[in-house]
Amino acid sequence: MPALKNPSWVGAGLTGATGVRGTGFWLCGITDVDLPASHSSLASTVRRRARYIFTPGSERSAIRAATREPEKMKNAQSFSHLFVPCMLAVLVSGQAAAAQPAQQSYPAMAPLSQYLMADRAAEIKLARSAAPAAISDHATVLVLEAHGYVTAVKGTNGYVCMVDRSWSSQLDAPTFWDPKLRGPTCFNPPAARSVLPITFKRTTLALGGQSREEIKKEMAAAFNAGQLPALEPGAMSYMMSKQGFLDDQAGHWMPHLMFYTAGNVNWGADLAGSPVMLNTQFRDGPYPINVLMITVGKWSDGTAAPAM
Repeated sequence: MPALKNPSWVGAGLTGATGVRGTGFWLCGITDVDLPASHSSLASTVRRRARYIFTPGSERSAIRAATREPEKMKNAQSFSHLFVPCMLAVLVSGQAAAAQPAQQSYPAMAPLSQYLMADRAAEIKLARSAAPAAISDHATVLVLEAHGYVTAVKGTNGYVCMVDRSWSSQLDAPTFWDPKLRGPTCFNPPAARSVLPITFKRTTLALGGQSREEIKKEMAAAFNAGQLPALEPGAMSYMMSKQGFLDDQAGHWMPHLMFYTAGNVNWGADLAGSPVMLNTQFRDGPYPINVLMITVGKWSDGTAAPAM
């Protein structure tokens, strides 16, 4: 059956949360929904803010959500006048809701070989799949080796394409050490100069054996010491590959663009009806950067993507 759940990720910054499961159906636009006492866990879950909801087995069912606190609550088990305009899907069950198993956790780094791709040509191809060929065919392409990213192909247009690994995700994400994660990304020139160095620094620390907490401290020290460049205006990246793997729940998710702005910039992200989503990738670090995502209708190869 469908389940409320928030996958976690890296370039797209999806934040993990536990949802509910049971016999029922998805509703869009709900008013005066009374939940029996057995659904107290659902009441608690709905009150929590969720950005993305996935129905298991299909990223087509990804639905943007902007949950708000119910204006009125009859009691701990009953919601009144809760209305989410076709953005939040709430599971109403005729039987007790059961807790949805959490996103698989990866508490420590796996053996290095699991993060590397033995086939260099395959990694180059995967990196280029992040953006349309008109961009990626002329971009510099990086591949990951034992001590960090190296240039495999020298480009001519200023773009840089690479395959992100799990340590680029939010530092408290359960997938931070997931060795399966592969996030093809193509950075435009301003992002290649001012955002990609954050990835390089994190990669060096991760491959050097630093723990998650040590990485957090080292990144803060580097930022405060001016060792990381200031964000350049116009920085953005493409994540339009359908061959990537963003986490156990999302798979390759949806093709999207990411825009990097100062932390105080307001694009109306996650508001009802807004196509802009806030990626929390850098929210636990010292860098004052917003990552704003907008999904697009086609994969990089031009084929149609599933509707949101």
